Amino acid sequence: MLTRSRPSESKTRVPPAGGNGAVAEGTSVSIRGVGHSFGSLHALEGIALEAAPAEVLGIVGPSGCGKTTLLELVAGLREPDSGTISIGGASAAEDRLARSAYMPQRDLLLPWLNAIDNAGLAARVAGASRTEARRQAGPLFDRLGLGGFELTRPEELSGGMRQRVAFLRTLIAGRPLLLLDEPFASLDAITRAEMQEWLAGVLAGDRHTVLLVTHDVEEALYLSDRVAVLTPRPGRVAAELEVPAPRERDRAAAVTSAEFAELRQRALHALAGGEG
Repeated sequence: MLTRSRPSESKTRVPPAGGNGAVAEGTSVSIRGVGHSFGSLHALEGIALEAAPAEVLGIVGPSGCGKTTLLELVAGLREPDSGTISIGGASAAEDRLARSAYMPQRDLLLPWLNAIDNAGLAARVAGASRTEARRQAGPLFDRLGLGGFELTRPEELSGGMRQRVAFLRTLIAGRPLLLLDEPFASLDAITRAEMQEWLAGVLAGDRHTVLLVTHDVEEALYLSDRVAVLTPRPGRVAAELEVPAPRERDRAAAVTSAEFAELRQRALHALAGGEG
């Protein structure tokens, strides 16, 4: 049986930027009839998705189907050619940007800054002093398994630890919506599995709304409350799969269950051109 607690059931909370221990509340996301092209290249067509506050929505699909483009549209970094996108009822690009924290595929840590100063970059951009940014980031280092590495330079960190710092930087932005673009794509298989289990624990103790893009069906099903499967370009929604909750915090137990195997088969069938 899949048994991971939903956010409302967890006793452990990750505080948002500000360090006051308050729970960061998620927000709704509405994507209605969205299409986007790059010249003659049609990236997305008729995308319609909804995410509830504190929901983790996985988005899986083949390479080149427009997954990253969709996150950029949601974040307000681009405007769709057709359709509408709103976050918490706000549809203007600048409002979407103000409500989103975007974690790209690469960690993009600055080599001349130590881990805590890299983590605090979002706070610094928002106008905080280095002392205040460190105050906001500091309590999260122990909670995210980075305690003792605050002053370590990026080149001295493992790939998994670099991704944790990048994720911490995303949290420190203090936005209700987290946009995670293949956060573990650059990691080896063993480290990737460990990081999936780590992120599952973090998300279980957090109230952000999350859109998680990945090409890995197993990763999407393990980490998400619901998974949208996209078709090859132009990306369309081929299926939406509900993931039963609560779910196992133990990844090995979760992904080897009969229930998980059935969901994985449905997702793979949708990716192959069938229906979910």
